[in-house]
Amino acid sequence: MCVVGSALSAAQVLATILTLWLADKSGRRLLLIVSSSAMALSLLVVSISFYLKECISPDSDLYATLSLVSVAGVVVMVIAFSLGLGAMPWIIMSEILPINIKGLAGSFATLANWFFSWLVTLTANLLLDWSSGGTFTIYTAVCVFTAGFVAIWVPETKGKTLEEIQQFFR
Repeated sequence: MCVVGSALSAAQVLATILTLWLADKSGRRLLLIVSSSAMALSLLVVSISFYLKECISPDSDLYATLSLVSVAGVVVMVIAFSLGLGAMPWIIMSEILPINIKGLAGSFATLANWFFSWLVTLTANLLLDWSSGGTFTIYTAVCVFTAGFVAIWVPETKGKTLEEIQQFFR
């Protein structure tokens, strides 16, 4: 498992580096939409794998295959997170907030981020005990909501001045 963890960490670092390059080429908003959509798709694969595992014998070859599919889905989700949702909100936040509220608003956003990370960590085992497939279905729904939210309410900030970005909100 240590090899898998190291490989996942290396992939995450490479994806994050790629993200910084892609942010200037394709735009922040597109990366957020692609990232959250890819996360939703990979988490859907994980949830379906868990639902199917409930219906088959643990001794079957399909059961082992579904276990590998679940792990692959989580790996894809982590890479997709690194390609957008990991870094882009922080970049957009630095570009979207006026200087007079940047410190306070940035602190509040950081607090909210850590609070929801804590909440997910706190509830993950409870949800997994309830239903593994259901847990990942909930996470899938959150990613779908995120993609929709970004598509509707988040402006593209690449190459724009603060004044141009603020026009989006008027």
